[in-house]
Amino acid sequence: MVRRVPSRQRNARIVRESDRDAFIRLGLLLFCGLGLASGFVYAGRQHFAALKYGYDTENLRRQHDQLIDEQRRYLLQREQASSPVRLERAAKQLGMQPLMPAQIDPIRQVNNVSDSARSLTSAQTGSSPSRAGKTEQRDTAKVQMKLKKPI
Repeated sequence: MVRRVPSRQRNARIVRESDRDAFIRLGLLLFCGLGLASGFVYAGRQHFAALKYGYDTENLRRQHDQLIDEQRRYLLQREQASSPVRLERAAKQLGMQPLMPAQIDPIRQVNNVSDSARSLTSAQTGSSPSRAGKTEQRDTAKVQMKLKKPI
């Protein structure tokens, strides 16, 4: 083989010149690449957040539907429990009796008793009706006092 360059000859040192324009172009390229990559990361984050909110919304809708069904069930149970037939049956099991007409208004009941007593006393003694009216007022006041007392 033939050597073209003598082995004892030394080459001159080559010094690379720095190109400022190339440095600026590389910096700009790096900056744009970082901006583009951060945009993709941001878009991916938004996408996965939207998916998460979609799943959460679907779970909340399912839970809302379950609560509506449960509310309907409870309303139906309340209506069944408060039906007159069932209430009457339960009252009979507890030993309750139907309401008597005299129990509806106790003040009226006392007034009826005092009216009959007044008519009896006025017929027997011949007293004036004003005296019977005062007796009736006293009886009514007593009944009202009894009703106001705590049980």
